[in-house]
Amino acid sequence: MSGILLAIIGMIILALGYRFYSKFIARRIYRLDPKFQTPAHQFNDGVDFVPTRKSVLWAHHFTSIAGAAPIMGPAIAVYWGWLPAFLWVVLGTVFAAGVHDFGALFLSQRNKGLSIGTLANRLIGRRAKLLFLFIILLLLLMVVAVFAWVIASLFIDYPASVISVLIQIPLAVLIGMYFLRRGKGILIPSIIALAVMYGTAVIASYIPALQIDLVQYLGGEDATVAFGLDAVTMAFLIWMLILFAYVYVASTLPVWKLLQPRDYINAHQTFIGIAIFLLGLLFLNPEVTAPTTRSVDDVSWLPLLFITIACGAVSGFHSLVASGTSSKQLDKETDARLVGYGGAVGEGLVALISIIAVGTLFATTDDFLAAYPSFNVANEEGLGNFIEGAAQLATGLFVPEAIATTIAAVIVVSFAATTMDTGTRLMRYIISEIGREYKAFALTKKHVATSIAVGATLILVLLPEDERGLGGGGYILWPLFGTTNQLLAGIVLMLISIWLVRKGRNFLVSFIPMVFLIVMTIYALFTQLATEWWGDSLLVVLGSIVLAFALWIILEAYLLFKNERGDKLEDDQ
Repeated sequence: MSGILLAIIGMIILALGYRFYSKFIARRIYRLDPKFQTPAHQFNDGVDFVPTRKSVLWAHHFTSIAGAAPIMGPAIAVYWGWLPAFLWVVLGTVFAAGVHDFGALFLSQRNKGLSIGTLANRLIGRRAKLLFLFIILLLLLMVVAVFAWVIASLFIDYPASVISVLIQIPLAVLIGMYFLRRGKGILIPSIIALAVMYGTAVIASYIPALQIDLVQYLGGEDATVAFGLDAVTMAFLIWMLILFAYVYVASTLPVWKLLQPRDYINAHQTFIGIAIFLLGLLFLNPEVTAPTTRSVDDVSWLPLLFITIACGAVSGFHSLVASGTSSKQLDKETDARLVGYGGAVGEGLVALISIIAVGTLFATTDDFLAAYPSFNVANEEGLGNFIEGAAQLATGLFVPEAIATTIAAVIVVSFAATTMDTGTRLMRYIISEIGREYKAFALTKKHVATSIAVGATLILVLLPEDERGLGGGGYILWPLFGTTNQLLAGIVLMLISIWLVRKGRNFLVSFIPMVFLIVMTIYALFTQLATEWWGDSLLVVLGSIVLAFALWIILEAYLLFKNERGDKLEDDQ
């Protein structure tokens, strides 16, 4: 299979989905109203509720949901062959992710920008809300913890990328303060900022003095430093502390000061990166050497494919971003189509690029099979294979491999950092909601809630070591990410379906993907509990709790339908 042909087919399906299916949903299902007063205008506070141009908001939403996950998942899932991964990415994006993300954004902004957890309270009751909040907090903890590990790992492995990533922060703040806040256009400043970043990456690729290599500063990999830690472990610790100090500040600043301008820059990174990779694909014209499908003995693709590729096909985390931050910045209700469904399509394109980059990386199918001997190896090496594969595609435009590798690392780190501070901001919202629910009003204070979020995540990252050493603690719970994430997506689709039923509208657009996701995810969770996790008490206990809570929420929804009870939503104006 030609890599070019695979890219063309995938992009056509995604484009048709946005052009026709999202239009049908916007007009016939959600029935967007351009005159509806959005929460951004109703509660404009200049911090969280800020009316935002749809191009800027799309950039924030897209880069917040993208992160490293739509790269990692497909890069791992090609273990079963490129065809299953490809079909799940393109069809999942069109018929599940677009409906899910668009729907979560729409419902939230129709209900004063409330989070999806509070919407669960309104739709299926208080018990469901509390169960829902537990699942959400567990998911956010895992996402932020593991993405911190990913960023620290990439900083250590690709030190030429560090200065380019760090310089983005002051540039974004300057753009936010002097352009975005004053209502001026930020396109040109954003492009200039990106040019500075990439110029720095190019120079740092060839000048070691500009490579922030903490391991070398500490004496090299074999050196032993303070507290008996080796240089690599100490470098991890330093980067973790820096990252969490950054994420604390970033998640408490007004969204216009850092979040929006930085995400706008990152969106341009995506456009440029995708353009480079696709043009390189065009000139190189590589064959996809990954097998079309593959029979393996260790882990079956059914049902694990559908939880391995979460972001990039459909992801419950997207509903947290849509209802947690994006719904508070929506200028017009009609913008929800571009931001919600369009954001999902953008992420699907990133996942498609990941499949092609890894699928064309190896010279022969035998080389691919040697690099992917087991699912565990695929998990460990998938992200690195993407960076190498993306760099190889970029060489088709005569970009030197060292520069291409650095830029690919910069893109991944930038996305992961966006997800980290957005996830921390969302945790702050959830902790505040819990405080209001139980009248613990200290938890509703911004810095108290943020301190709890950052402190809990840092403890999860640093205290329980796994085979990766200090800093890899988040990976102990990472096997739960896929199932928790997809259960959340299924429950959100269930909430959308309930709302549509109450409104007398066609609920099948959300109900069909809901049934598919819930069945596949519960099947996967049972499989993992019975085989892979048996003997690991932490995963068994938490996995069982997540499963029980999800089944409880589903039962609540079933009884609601059966008894025709529940409060009417306040969404009519």
